[in-house]
Amino acid sequence: MLVMVLESVPTSLRGELTRWLVEPHTGVFVGHVNAMVRDRLWKKCCEKKRAGGVIQAWSTNNEQRFDIRVAGVTNRDVVDFEGIKLIRVPPKEG
Repeated sequence: MLVMVLESVPTSLRGELTRWLVEPHTGVFVGHVNAMVRDRLWKKCCEKKRAGGVIQAWSTNNEQRFDIRVAGVTNRDVVDFEGIKLIRVPPKEG
């Protein structure tokens, strides 16, 4: 299982992802692809995101049963806490 969340990216990038994944909500993509396709989609998103951000989470064989990575500017940060990946919402400035 693969989940990708795109924030503030060009519409054309979202359109390209619909070739491989379904978009149940704006900017959220879900599907089942192999590792090679997953990595190529990640590379494409990183190259074309411009000022936006991308979060990718996928099923794997570890303690949490998933892995996650982030590129660009997003509303969430991934924090590695003793091998466990957690999500942190940065505090608002001001």
